[in-house]
Amino acid sequence: MEGERMEAWLDDNPEFTHSYFIRKATREMVNAWFAERVHTIQPSTSKEHPSQRTQQSLTESTPPTISISDSPCPSPGPVPSPAPSTPTRKISASEFDRPLRPIVVKDSEGSLTFLSDTDREAVPLRGSVMGEGGVTAPGGAGRGSEGDRCARLLELVKDVSSHLDVTALCHKIFLHINELIAADRYSLFLVGEDSSNRKFLVSRLFDVAEGTTLEESSSSCIRLEWNKGIVGHVAATGQPLNIKNAYEDPRFNAEVDLITGYKTQSILCLPIKNHKNEVVGVAQAINKKCGEDGAFTDQDEKDFSAYLAFSGIVLHNAQLYETSQLENRRNQVLLDLASLIFEEQQCLEVLLRKIAGTILSFMQAQACTVFIADEDSMNSFSSVFHMEYEELSEVMDSPKRECDMGQINYMYAQYVKNTMQPLNIADVTKDQRFPWTSENTAQHHTSNPIRSLLCTPIRNGKKDKVIGVCQLVNKMDEGSLCRKTFNRNDEQFLEAFAVFCGLGIQNTQMYETVERAMAKQEVTLEVLSYHASAADEESQELQVATIPSAQSLRLLDFSFSDFDLSDTETTLATVRMFVDLNLVQNFQMKHKDLCQWVLSVKKNYRKNVAYHNWRHAFNTSQCMFTLLKSGRLQNYLSDLEVLALMIATLCHDLDHRGVNNSYIQRSDHPLAQLYCHSTMEHHHFDQCLMILNSPGNQILSGLSLDEYKATLKMIERAILATDLALYMKRRGEFFELTKNNQFVWQDDHHRELLRSMLMTACDISAITKPWPVQKRIAELVATEFFEQGDKERRELNIIPSDLMNREKRDKIPSMQVSFIDAICTQLYETLAGMSEFCSPLLEGCQKNRQHWKRLAEEGDKDSVNGLV
Repeated sequence: MEGERMEAWLDDNPEFTHSYFIRKATREMVNAWFAERVHTIQPSTSKEHPSQRTQQSLTESTPPTISISDSPCPSPGPVPSPAPSTPTRKISASEFDRPLRPIVVKDSEGSLTFLSDTDREAVPLRGSVMGEGGVTAPGGAGRGSEGDRCARLLELVKDVSSHLDVTALCHKIFLHINELIAADRYSLFLVGEDSSNRKFLVSRLFDVAEGTTLEESSSSCIRLEWNKGIVGHVAATGQPLNIKNAYEDPRFNAEVDLITGYKTQSILCLPIKNHKNEVVGVAQAINKKCGEDGAFTDQDEKDFSAYLAFSGIVLHNAQLYETSQLENRRNQVLLDLASLIFEEQQCLEVLLRKIAGTILSFMQAQACTVFIADEDSMNSFSSVFHMEYEELSEVMDSPKRECDMGQINYMYAQYVKNTMQPLNIADVTKDQRFPWTSENTAQHHTSNPIRSLLCTPIRNGKKDKVIGVCQLVNKMDEGSLCRKTFNRNDEQFLEAFAVFCGLGIQNTQMYETVERAMAKQEVTLEVLSYHASAADEESQELQVATIPSAQSLRLLDFSFSDFDLSDTETTLATVRMFVDLNLVQNFQMKHKDLCQWVLSVKKNYRKNVAYHNWRHAFNTSQCMFTLLKSGRLQNYLSDLEVLALMIATLCHDLDHRGVNNSYIQRSDHPLAQLYCHSTMEHHHFDQCLMILNSPGNQILSGLSLDEYKATLKMIERAILATDLALYMKRRGEFFELTKNNQFVWQDDHHRELLRSMLMTACDISAITKPWPVQKRIAELVATEFFEQGDKERRELNIIPSDLMNREKRDKIPSMQVSFIDAICTQLYETLAGMSEFCSPLLEGCQKNRQHWKRLAEEGDKDSVNGLV
């Protein structure tokens, strides 16, 4: 009772019912509603007057609130989800064999592309269709029955106009035809094409009668040849046939009647055409139920033709939609397969196994072989991977089983590699194009002789080079496993899939190459680290040697010169600076490691470089030591900052080649490919890091992880700061801060600026030395610069700048004055302003400027020539 009252209330409140159904109805509910009202046929029980039947049908065909017509794009049936790492067929073999739009095409330049520029033709309006069908337009000259017939026809056409499912549409057409002409049996055939573009007819409805459901009508499928029999004749000629006695027509095949026991008498068979007037199907009605002699009348033929004229366009649209859905599934399969490939980018063998397994699973071939081209040889392959169809049940990532590579024919793959064109052979034993055909004949005695073969090239990313070949043999029928030939669709798919294979193989090969390069680099660094480290005997001598005091070595003087010290004394002086700055004690440095590290740093400076060698690094470090101790700057810096600055000054020119960054860039040196700016400075830091990480040289082992990271970061920035190009960019901010008394010692950025300025001040501190020392150092600098200028003339075929030009040596004094004015003076003035104890640097710089100024004004070439 409660249910009845609720149903009555819903009937009385249609607006609420409509709204509730719209909001709450599921896809299953809509499908059930549709199946109940559309998929079943309600047989006629009475013989109404045509006008009454038309009126009743119009009432019954009024579209409800929700119908399948409201959904222009019905969703396809559920597709089973693929298992992980397993290629899944989302499209059947029969669907795949249908001729679809090519996956890949060649563009105007002959390159393969996934884009197609197919012409799109506009659908013409067929305003005269009704006239062609013989039905008068509505409002004709008082002919009521004709007007009713026309109105009913329009309603029937409207009922099918939005259908997109071909099977359901064919069934709907059958219902309408049955209503129009009342025959006993109906068949509907659609035109199909195989992969060779040969036309045939396949039934969507065959020999169905009134009351047949959609499921029953689509259960059987009959294929008819083109231009054979009555249906084939109508399809080929595009002309209707109205046959009163089927057995008198020679085109009629009575075998079906003999099998079924059904007696065929009259046949009305009409073509279904699309908007281009092309035959897309054939509709056939058998045995008129009523009428004179059981034959179809001219009016039946006209009504039938008029209805099919519209139905042909609707059917064509549904076929286009079905084709697009099929193409979408095929493309989705291709994307799924490509995704499966790109999951593996590390091991070529695993990738090739996935490629072979994927292709075999989809294309139903007996075996797949992937040949990888040899880059060093035009007529060979570097590796070959072979897989049989029976191996698909094995784990995809498991090692491949052993196979007899001697049974594989490499000739077809070599031919495809050389021609860069696919090869499709229906029967290799009958193909006479190749001289090795006799070998194929001999294979008949083997267990798996090759019959059909499909071979396609695998190109690189640029598509200008073949990096591999994929070869399939013996296509098998999906049901019977009988051998078939590969068709054009197989070629298209394999060609498209090869594009992704090429990218995957190339990426994997690149990854393996990088891995080998990294392994070689690791070995090389290990060897370099061993040879870059100082010898144990030399290190032991330094460890037991007595370290002189800073006073005896004059390390605290800004006027210090290393010319009177031996190399051993410079290493002892370096150890003394670390000890006096309390770095050894504060960071628990082992004396052995410190001595080893100092000697290793010294060893990694090139002795054939005139100026940027160990002596320059030692002098730069001594100047930093003096600034920290005598200049009283150590009081303002942390222990980590002092440690970083001392390491950076000693390492800031490691492995200097005697040329500047400009030369490295212009000569296309490999170092220029590693860094976009400050090329040599980055290299100096890398060398510094290598030595610090080498066994026996790990002087930072006493630091915590955070201290270690912070120290390395400060060392890197300090070494990069010695690039004068960076100094020129950053010094303005530093000078402005100090000039306006805005420098804040607690500001990390300000402190980093100060460390950078200190590095430059120490790097160019030779300009502050006493004149005899400055003049001698200038000779070394000029020698190195002129050697670079000679290289530029000889190797780069350019005229060097005046600074590097040996022929411009007379301009050295004036260039030195310009250097002091542009680079040095303001820097030393600023440091002296921060600490008066740093003023000796400024004073020495100013004195040397006077000497260079005097030489420039005197123009004494003899004095200048004495510099070099």
